[in-house]
Amino acid sequence: MTSDPAPRQDGSGTDLSVIMGERRQLISLAYRLLGSLAEAEDAVQETYTRWYAMSPEQRAAIESPGGWLTRVASRICLDLLGSARARRERYVGEWIPEPVPDRTGWISGRATGGTDDADPADRVTLDESISMAFLVALEAMTPAQRVALILHDVFRYSFAEIAEITGRTPAACRELASVARRRIRAQRHPAAPTAAQAGLVRHFKHAWAAKDIDGLVRLLDPDAVFTADGGGLVRAALEPVAGRERIARYVVAISGQLTDRVTMEETTVNGQPGLAIRHDDIVISVYAFDVVGDHITHIWAVRNPDKLRPWTLG
Repeated sequence: MTSDPAPRQDGSGTDLSVIMGERRQLISLAYRLLGSLAEAEDAVQETYTRWYAMSPEQRAAIESPGGWLTRVASRICLDLLGSARARRERYVGEWIPEPVPDRTGWISGRATGGTDDADPADRVTLDESISMAFLVALEAMTPAQRVALILHDVFRYSFAEIAEITGRTPAACRELASVARRRIRAQRHPAAPTAAQAGLVRHFKHAWAAKDIDGLVRLLDPDAVFTADGGGLVRAALEPVAGRERIARYVVAISGQLTDRVTMEETTVNGQPGLAIRHDDIVISVYAFDVVGDHITHIWAVRNPDKLRPWTLG
């Protein structure tokens, strides 16, 4: 009878599987904070670099490696958010968070909470926290508000834990999350059932393919907005297109540029029904939708190829 092999360790007595097992949650956290999978991966890589930069004795003295990694990753993201606004002011056109496909396996948040016993009504659901509408709303917040809201409402960290990460008091962190939550609620509407959203997206696809302007107008809210992100790398509207008639005519004009080698596929974008546009086997744009009632209120079209890497790599 053979015994199980001893767990691999990192030189400090810590099981490597424990350390690397935290990566999924760290990516999940960093993506929600930064709105970019590429930046999230960089932040997590930097987190592990700092872990292994310590001596084995220093690592062995850390009681909760997972907690240490989360704190460091959060601080790195906080620093990145502080400089992101300046970078995005130089961005060509509109900046939209990087869309992620349905197959992404790291979207779940922290399974268990800390000592905080906040009302569940004050929490954001996991699915909602990766929706394009939610991520866009986060962009209007300060870095500290964003970190407090995500860590508390999504990952269920107590305000005492968040205070250690942000360098603020628990009371200040509670207020940051409260202000952020009020901002989200001011912009949110009751979400339409997923089946209803999928139906509207499907009808939009068919009307778009048929170049049916009237059909598109009927699907859009009168005050609908279309926002595109080409990053200066591909052609895209540099400013949002507002109004359902203007949007309908705009997307029909886009369809006139498509060829027989381009297909529209119904897919899941950030946990909600969306569309992926393919040229041969390459995804060239991803469309996310916000649906209120029986109308589409916002369309986000990500065309920047740098943001479509997860869709192309498969």
